[in-house]
Amino acid sequence: MASKVFFCDMRAVPKRGMLDKLQELLEHLEMSKQLTKNMLVGVKLHFGEKGNTAYIHPVMVARVIQHLKNLETKPFLTDCNTLYGGTRSDAPTHLVTAITNGFAYSVVGAPVVIADGLRGEASVEVALDNPACPKVYIGQQILAADALVVLTHFKCHELTGFGGAIKNLGMGCASRRGKLLQHSEISPVIDPAKCIACGECIRRCPAGAIRLLKRAADEPAPEGSLKPDSKAVTMNEKCIGCADCLLICQEEAIKIEWNAQVPTLLKRLAAHAWAAVKDKPDKCFYINFITNVSPACDCYPFQDAPIVADIGIAASTDPVAVDAACADLVNAAPGLASSCLKHAHAPGKDKFRDIYPEIDWNLQLAEAEAIGLGSREYELVRI
Repeated sequence: MASKVFFCDMRAVPKRGMLDKLQELLEHLEMSKQLTKNMLVGVKLHFGEKGNTAYIHPVMVARVIQHLKNLETKPFLTDCNTLYGGTRSDAPTHLVTAITNGFAYSVVGAPVVIADGLRGEASVEVALDNPACPKVYIGQQILAADALVVLTHFKCHELTGFGGAIKNLGMGCASRRGKLLQHSEISPVIDPAKCIACGECIRRCPAGAIRLLKRAADEPAPEGSLKPDSKAVTMNEKCIGCADCLLICQEEAIKIEWNAQVPTLLKRLAAHAWAAVKDKPDKCFYINFITNVSPACDCYPFQDAPIVADIGIAASTDPVAVDAACADLVNAAPGLASSCLKHAHAPGKDKFRDIYPEIDWNLQLAEAEAIGLGSREYELVRI
């Protein structure tokens, strides 16, 4: 049976702006039928890395918070700490980043609770009847919440093709231990013929898993090499698989054997997503903002130009359906000439595969559907 996905585009008039249209989406989700007075409702979102500006606008989040307060619930904003060493890797810096990016109580009307504790230690092991991933690790306060409203900035992603509600649940609700479990088999390979020994990947690597080694006497260095006698190499025993080095390398010298490893990540991602919501039947709601559709994750301290114009907002009680609808809407849109798209500018072309050709983004939808998280079949209801 097809799941309903409610959608509003970006058109607005003086008495019906985007905040009003968001409110209409909230009404269509009929939260009042499932949420009762004094429920603790976690509003799961990504606060954006410091320096990134593509994340959901705090004013939009404030409207969702007000709606939940009108239902007499007790909402709080939440996310788990990151695996990599950035501005969200521990609770104090995570909180500072959230406030700096506009998610202060004075703006959104709700407190911020980091779900997996000070350094990611507040992690709960959840056993699953899933041979591919029998145990997962979720942030404690995600599981403790009575309900979840999952707000997602829909964009491209270097490991999953696109980042939507499924990734926001599976990666975002995982504790640091859960994130490591998902990433641990993804180790990069550095092409010595392209490496100019600039050291940027070494400075960026949170695990200290990359170092410079001497080239062999008969091994030529690429033109423009800063240290012609050296090359970067990966120490796989230290690599945590965060793939942070992939976009840092401006020479495109770092590659990952996606086809061999990404299916495993997607199975574990789907398993974590299922574990985050399985004990909250009918009490989870998903809203995807298809705006600033950037080529990579909001975890980077910058964002490249969007690949399509702003499309709108989609909402559903089914995370798989809402992601499937958003992916179709992005691919149906004309690509922007000023973006990093190479060939998929025409409406209907696969923009995610154009940017990440080795990643089959349909796999995450298939995996999530296979374990019962939702359905890829959807009915788009335009409001």
